[in-house]
Amino acid sequence: MPSQVRNVASDDVLTAIYRLEHEAQEPVIAARLAEKLEVTAASMSAMLRRLSRDQLIEMDRRKHIRLAPLGYTRAQTMIRRHRLAECLLVDVLGLEWWRAYEEAHLVEHALSSVTEELVCARLGDPTRSPFGYPIPRGDRPSEISTVTLADLSEGDQARIERVFEEDQPLLQFFDEHDLHPGVAVEVLQRQSVSGTTELTIGTGRLVMGLPTAELVWVYPL
Repeated sequence: MPSQVRNVASDDVLTAIYRLEHEAQEPVIAARLAEKLEVTAASMSAMLRRLSRDQLIEMDRRKHIRLAPLGYTRAQTMIRRHRLAECLLVDVLGLEWWRAYEEAHLVEHALSSVTEELVCARLGDPTRSPFGYPIPRGDRPSEISTVTLADLSEGDQARIERVFEEDQPLLQFFDEHDLHPGVAVEVLQRQSVSGTTELTIGTGRLVMGLPTAELVWVYPL
């Protein structure tokens, strides 16, 4: 059986750590991983012990989890395959944009190093996923914005860099209102009391809750 099929559970944990540590920039703890992957605390503890034994992760005194060099390389490979799969599904197969994250999770484990390069070549070596996340490669930096729509003030203009990809109903909302990477927005009003921000997107307007706005990262203009 190919290794990427045998190691599905461990690869899912490693990629979850990668997303939290390097993209969400949050401290990674076992409880957060168990919640994110919808497994029991006992199952997660057992998995983390195996990953630590195999020198794929490290833990400090506060039980914060980090990817060891071997784990980082393996997680980066799976993240790359996932995002190439998203591009394949959306750009070549015509899948609805908002479905791509969940479907790509199935496809990523079917890609080997051979098919990965074929897919990459067919797509023209893309640098970003349909949701705006960088597609990692060893010789290519993967810097991302830390500024969200919720950080912008009235009158600020920005261009969307990426949107949170792991919530399908949320992606449907983004799709309905054209909150896609590359789209320009302007803040008309920001109401801290009501917890909302009013935006112009193209020729339309949208009132959005600040918690949702925190899941859209932008480049201020």
